[in-house]
Amino acid sequence: MTEQTEPQTEQAEGKPAAPDPVVVREAVTRQAVLGALLDEVKGAYKDAKTAADDLLDKAYKAGGTTKFDALLPDGTKVGSSSRQGGECEAQVVDAELFRSWVRDRFPTEHVVEFVPAQVVTAVRPGFTGKVLAEATAAGTAKYADPGTGEVHDVPGVELKPSRAASHRLTYTRGSRAQPAGGRELVAVAWRAGDLVEHLPALAPTAPVAEGAEQ
Repeated sequence: MTEQTEPQTEQAEGKPAAPDPVVVREAVTRQAVLGALLDEVKGAYKDAKTAADDLLDKAYKAGGTTKFDALLPDGTKVGSSSRQGGECEAQVVDAELFRSWVRDRFPTEHVVEFVPAQVVTAVRPGFTGKVLAEATAAGTAKYADPGTGEVHDVPGVELKPSRAASHRLTYTRGSRAQPAGGRELVAVAWRAGDLVEHLPALAPTAPVAEGAEQ
């Protein structure tokens, strides 16, 4: 009688062992679940930020308020949103007006270039940068002649927004009086069911008691 043995699957030489299919499936499922939840949170956050930024801008225009605190239902502060002012920089908006001013006032900074079939006049790039930098720092389209001290109004140059105003949300940090930071406090409040109105799509539903009508 021939002795029967369990069939064995030999691992191909040089190939890594295949992971347990159950472990792989659990990892993929976790990714799928968290991805779906992330999409929901990202969409809700985008809408919330748009609404908050709009109201913050209106509050600033109406009364100059630049900061609002974020509070939990029990009044605990978890963060704040602060207005970050926009920035302006001087820019040449009329190149011909600017060039003519440089030609008349600072002729050494005005150059003539000969190219095939034409003559081109222009301002030295270094001087343009110097004038724009000084105007940006002064907050007005003016340039002080370092040789004479005369302050010139610079034609063809205006201050233009280079960065729009924005709002920055920051969370509170832990302290001796309150070890938990703002993010942790939000997580605790969420688990307690105090914040479900902010993300109702992910709010847990109470289990139906056994025997209750569906």
